[in-house]
Amino acid sequence: MPRAKGVVPGRERHKKILAAAKGNFSGRSRLYKSAKETVMRGLQYAYEHRRLKKRDFRRLWITRINAAARLNGISYSALMNGLKKAEVAIDRKMLAEMAVNDSEGFKALAELARQAAA
Repeated sequence: MPRAKGVVPGRERHKKILAAAKGNFSGRSRLYKSAKETVMRGLQYAYEHRRLKKRDFRRLWITRINAAARLNGISYSALMNGLKKAEVAIDRKMLAEMAVNDSEGFKALAELARQAAA
């Protein structure tokens, strides 16, 4: 019985890596070893940044809420404390959306928080 060689599966593995490295510069998209390093690094960055994205968005929302709160004469911490005391269950994502697109609604919430904190 002849010896089986791993040519077909190996070629498929190479093709998969080279397809994933498509769009990279020079040998990074053409040479298997360089392409594999590039793809592995890219996958690692993708893994890390899927987790970092959540932190980044929360920071962005807090920044937007703080800016809108200060326009309404209240600090971010006082706003959040007042909303908690007023038992308003609204998350930071929605508050940030209101701060950008619905300034009147945000102003009403800021006033509610100010009254609840006092």
